[in-house]
Amino acid sequence: MWGGRFAEGPSAIMREINASIPFDKALWRQDIAASKAHVGMLGAQGIVAPEDAATIAAGLDQVAAEYEANGVPEDWDLEDIHMTTESRLAALIGPVAGRLHTARSRNDQVATDFRLWVRDAIDQADAGLAALQRALVDRAGEHAASIMPGFTHLQTAQPVTLGHHLMAYYEMAARDRSRFADARARMNRCPLGAAALAGTGFPIDRQATAVALGFDGPTDNSLDSVSDRDFALDYLMAASQCALHLSRLAEEFIIWASQPFGFVRLPDSLSTGSSIMPQKKNPDAAELVRGHAGRIVGCLTALMITMKGLPLAYSKDMQDDKPPVFEAAGLLTLCLAAMTGMVAATQFRTDRMRAAAELGYATATDLADWLVRQANIPFREAHHITGAAVKLAESKGVALDQLPLEELQAIDARIDQRVFAALSVEASVAARASHGGTAPAEVEKRVAAARTALGLG
Repeated sequence: MWGGRFAEGPSAIMREINASIPFDKALWRQDIAASKAHVGMLGAQGIVAPEDAATIAAGLDQVAAEYEANGVPEDWDLEDIHMTTESRLAALIGPVAGRLHTARSRNDQVATDFRLWVRDAIDQADAGLAALQRALVDRAGEHAASIMPGFTHLQTAQPVTLGHHLMAYYEMAARDRSRFADARARMNRCPLGAAALAGTGFPIDRQATAVALGFDGPTDNSLDSVSDRDFALDYLMAASQCALHLSRLAEEFIIWASQPFGFVRLPDSLSTGSSIMPQKKNPDAAELVRGHAGRIVGCLTALMITMKGLPLAYSKDMQDDKPPVFEAAGLLTLCLAAMTGMVAATQFRTDRMRAAAELGYATATDLADWLVRQANIPFREAHHITGAAVKLAESKGVALDQLPLEELQAIDARIDQRVFAALSVEASVAARASHGGTAPAEVEKRVAAARTALGLG
């Protein structure tokens, strides 16, 4: 490739550090598609003879069939997927293959291929998130009225329903999908035709190649076209936020599966055992999701640091843009599949959840609210009275609604029999009927709206 300029070939060190074919072979489908769009445009514009364009397109189809059947060969002397494909094309159809590279550079070629790959990765992430949402909605619908403790600081706070808890993760997934959608819309411009950095003197039709590849149009500045990797960073930012949400969900399942909680029985298919302790059932899939989140965030950091000081236009540092994106996409796909399977197949032990809600004095706020509403007591005073009631119940080892009325009245005489209607966990969750609240009726509304949004009817 460099023969006209260099008298000597690259050293072994240069050959190894320069070759990207071990990882950028993943772009072969995108490279074939972009090359076919390019040569189709060259033929339509009369830059390449129509019969040559047709020969090249047919040859590219043959190369694609070989890659599909046998994989992409790794010849480090050919450096990358672009030269690997062009070399094989020349072997198949002869010198006419050399016309394919008219009016383009590897700079705009790789920028186009990589955008196409990232766009596909975004679509894959969106599909994975939609599957996770469907699993969450199905289980939330099952458990719209199943009571569990709601936590702050991992301390029992107020009763909530399991359905409400699961729908919180539905909302996180919805935001993740919106971030991927924003990234996709922003990146959907085609850099093909920007050539090395300054455009080309050939009468190309950039709108035609953009449309052929499913882009909204061509990019508007040739320098930016070949040097921009914002689309990859946008993908990694969305992937990182998604991974953080998956990690939080995984952590919940890890805690819930522990013996002190015992809220869930994880599916055998997503758990492992111990080599020496036969009683163990370890939540390894969830733990790996939690761990993979750190790696995905690391991929974002790696590309940010690579790009932070690069002058226009293309620099070889940008060859390192693809490994972190490829790694993050693979990890994210696994994490989404693992958590979707876990949500769908986990057995929720709602009896343990309800018992934990009762033991944690989760209805203390309901007592304070009752004092405000029924006895017209300022909330701060009601808070103090309720604290005394919790202390008494704790000393006796009973729930608040099991304290005798006379003992409650000894704390404050304004408490009467009506208070017990507000102190059960069922009454507590039913009372939280504000929009977005945990009341079963409200959860059912949110589940119905989510099912409509997901096209589930």
